[in-house]
Amino acid sequence: MNSPFPWSALLTNLWVSALAVLVLMAVALFVAVKVRGGRHDGIDVVWGAGFALIAVVTLVTANGEGDAWRQWLVTVLTAVWGLRLAWHIEKRNRGKPEDQRYVEMLGRAKGNVTLYAFRKIYLTQGVVMWVVSLPVQFAAYGYASAFWGILTAVLGTLVWAVGFYFESVGDAQLARFTADPANKGQVMDQGLWRYTRHPNYFGDAAVWWGLGLIALHHLAGVLGLIGVALITVNLVRGTGAKLLERSIGKRRPGYEEYVRRTSGFFPLPPKKPADAS
Repeated sequence: MNSPFPWSALLTNLWVSALAVLVLMAVALFVAVKVRGGRHDGIDVVWGAGFALIAVVTLVTANGEGDAWRQWLVTVLTAVWGLRLAWHIEKRNRGKPEDQRYVEMLGRAKGNVTLYAFRKIYLTQGVVMWVVSLPVQFAAYGYASAFWGILTAVLGTLVWAVGFYFESVGDAQLARFTADPANKGQVMDQGLWRYTRHPNYFGDAAVWWGLGLIALHHLAGVLGLIGVALITVNLVRGTGAKLLERSIGKRRPGYEEYVRRTSGFFPLPPKKPADAS
């Protein structure tokens, strides 16, 4: 189908999704302050759920402006990924003290702590969430030839599946490892963690590259790769792998050796002792 790309409809979707994210962040802040007694690490649960919300908002808003099957495909893939992540983080944090990152951040607040939290935590993550979600929004708009549309959808879904496997299985393996008291203070180097020090982060990035590929059914989808690039850089160099390793390396014996033999991000066979040196 050679219909022109519906830029006007997409622009409407972009501001509607931005409004939805703003409302979500305002509700999350209210819950943190009024229900959770000022505990703000619940935003990590909202992160995954927020993408599911954007996908559903896009599905409703984009009705009639693109291939329905692609709209449903990207909505389901995004919701499955986002809700699994939200559930995993909620389960992981249950019964534990607040994440120290947020405690330290709010300890630097000057003036009204709630406004500071909204600006530094909720608004910041909301903006990042909206930008990262661009491929989900672009994928819902426009039409493609049967061959190209199916090709990008199949390739994108396969990449998404690889990423979802690494992230979900990696999280499950780590959860089992840390739940065993005998492993306290030990380095997790089993299962997928033998091949990459961050299978969950690699999987996260792969999921978004998969969604980005699906959005390439139309040339306009190239703009959606801005979101994919942002989350990849953040996972590798920002608040993901780099920040985590900085804290772990200082307090866990054997971690430096693990770093020497194990790929930092992309899964690779572990190095032999001679290679690691």
